[in-house]
Amino acid sequence: MTSPAFRPTHVVPGPGMPAWEVPDPARPTLPLDPLLPVQLLERRGDWAYVLCANGWAAWVDGRLLIAVPQDPPAPESPLTRAADPRPLLSRASDALARYRAAVEELAGGGLDGEAFRGRTRGLRIGVIVDGEDVWLYDAAHGRWVYAEGTRLSTYATDEGPQAGGHAPTEVAQAAGHPPTQVVTRDGP
Repeated sequence: MTSPAFRPTHVVPGPGMPAWEVPDPARPTLPLDPLLPVQLLERRGDWAYVLCANGWAAWVDGRLLIAVPQDPPAPESPLTRAADPRPLLSRASDALARYRAAVEELAGGGLDGEAFRGRTRGLRIGVIVDGEDVWLYDAAHGRWVYAEGTRLSTYATDEGPQAGGHAPTEVAQAAGHPPTQVVTRDGP
């Protein structure tokens, strides 16, 4: 049961997420259920201390939380412009065109397997479009972003939570999948 003062600011992602007693990957606790409403109480770098709708509190990777839409700002509040997804859409389109050209050349016999690997090395895109919603992979920053129109926000990142903002990959491994690896033109 939630208290009258509880107002969710986020929900847990669809697959659920690991949680910790303290902001330390060595001290895990029970994972949070998928789509559980939570209220963000504190931030420490990538860590977020959340109060759950059921009254329980835990530390989580705050970058993975899904923000709940808030009321629009009051007229006296300054309006700020969010990042624009169009540059990411352009980069994804360019990378897909380069990949498609390499596939066409491979299929036509103009490239062998090694040349194809060389031509496509370093290409990294991710795009999911579902009606008005779009998720884009930003390889330059190692993160997935969610865009709704021209509003852009970080959805998930490649690294686990750390107080300083840089972390190893324990969170991805704890979630049961390998972390996303950014590949440069020179290899991993």
